[in-house]
Amino acid sequence: MRLIYFASFTLAFVISFVGTFIVSRIAVKRKILDLPDDERRFHKQATPTLGGIAIFASFFLVSFGLGLLGGYLLTGNIPIKVLLGIWIGGMILMIGGYLDDRYRLPAKYSIIFPTMASLVLVTSGVSAVSIHNPLNNSVILLTPLISGVIVFAWTMTMTYTTKLLDGMDGLVTGISVIGALVLFGLSLTPQVAQPQTAFLAITFAGSLLGFLILNFYPAKIYLGEGGSTLAGFMLAVLSIVSGGKIATTLLIMGIPLLDMIWVVGLRLARRQSPFGGDRKHLHFKLLEIGFSQPQAVIFLYVLTGIFGVSALFLQSRGKLFALVILFLVMLAIFASIFSAYKEKKNYE
Repeated sequence: MRLIYFASFTLAFVISFVGTFIVSRIAVKRKILDLPDDERRFHKQATPTLGGIAIFASFFLVSFGLGLLGGYLLTGNIPIKVLLGIWIGGMILMIGGYLDDRYRLPAKYSIIFPTMASLVLVTSGVSAVSIHNPLNNSVILLTPLISGVIVFAWTMTMTYTTKLLDGMDGLVTGISVIGALVLFGLSLTPQVAQPQTAFLAITFAGSLLGFLILNFYPAKIYLGEGGSTLAGFMLAVLSIVSGGKIATTLLIMGIPLLDMIWVVGLRLARRQSPFGGDRKHLHFKLLEIGFSQPQAVIFLYVLTGIFGVSALFLQSRGKLFALVILFLVMLAIFASIFSAYKEKKNYE
């Protein structure tokens, strides 16, 4: 059993690493590049995008070849129809990502592809059967309609969380690696015991890590629209097929999610597009108070890792308590950054 996990992780890592070089050359040749500016892009030279294609290709090849054709995913908690939904949803995001990176699609068009990918998931049979109430340990059964709405809303939320978070070298990729590894560990616990979900999670982690080598500061290639949306899409899927472990994923992605809610709220309050770009995100604020890019990214890695690993040892009520702590931590971070920024301005 452990051998298959090691093999899938290693193979996904190697394919992704090699594929990243290939995709980078294609992006440069087609001039699909991210150009530096003074507002949100700090790199010093034009950098190829489309990195998500290498990640998805690696994940698909290993999960299809080793998982499906190898027979490992033929039995277990994930039906073939759901696997097809995951792969087709990922392909839709890659198509949309390519078009967006090349033609800079307006938000009203780029949202079409995450919406289609999320709808494919719902129609493929991915469902949230019930909700566990951590306060009294009761279980609320969901109707198919409500289940579909929850899966769609959750997938879209996670997809846009990683999309809007993608503002620093290696930030989204690294946090997604942590998320995939935590969901891998969760799938192996006796309470969950889903080796097929663990297989998908460790395969996706390998695909991400193979890309991260060239995506960490200073990045040689970027995720692009397809990669940034694929990361959230896959974490959303893995959290649901692993038994609806949404609370666990909220702990993993709590900092980015709260950051997204904060930034989108500010934009709406100022009557700006919620999908626009600015420097209101937490990682940009860390730069303003003196962090370097690698320091800011590693700081967010550590926070993500602490809350993500804690989810492996907490039961439902404990996770609710941890979510409250996470919210308070986020408030404390914003308050500290505001204080440090104000002090720095007064000093200047």
